[in-house]
Amino acid sequence: MLTKRTYFIPVLVLAVAFPAVAFAAGSAPATSQIGVADAVPAAGGLQRPVTRFRHTIHVTLHRMEAARRAHARRQRRQLYATLPVGVTISTLETIAACESGGDPTAVSSDGSYRGKYQFDYGTWESVGGSGDPAAASESEQDYRAALLYSQSGSSPWPVCG
Repeated sequence: MLTKRTYFIPVLVLAVAFPAVAFAAGSAPATSQIGVADAVPAAGGLQRPVTRFRHTIHVTLHRMEAARRAHARRQRRQLYATLPVGVTISTLETIAACESGGDPTAVSSDGSYRGKYQFDYGTWESVGGSGDPAAASESEQDYRAALLYSQSGSSPWPVCG
């Protein structure tokens, strides 16, 4: 979830960069008073602020994406900290990769198996799930699969378990 604070840096960059570009453009003489050949250095004078601005935007976006990934990793660690005893992250990831390629919205060709772990509705409900397994959040699917694995081992997934 992004907060107002997340947008502070890009807004600050824009506020600082645009006056700098306007100042650089304003310092060049008007093109109606000079020839075309004289206008080329004025355009070149803008190149450095524009390049720096683009670099700043690139770095800011990179940092925002890194922060988003770090937040997702923290959430995932918190989720897996509450997994039932005897279930490992690698076990769940192996089953999910085999069953659905890790896609939480996957649905079998006949529609009877749904979600990241290809639950049928009966099994999904037996571990406390409600509604469509493929419509549930990925974290809920992970948790329900861990519950099922702790109750029944790998038998619900005869090929992938």
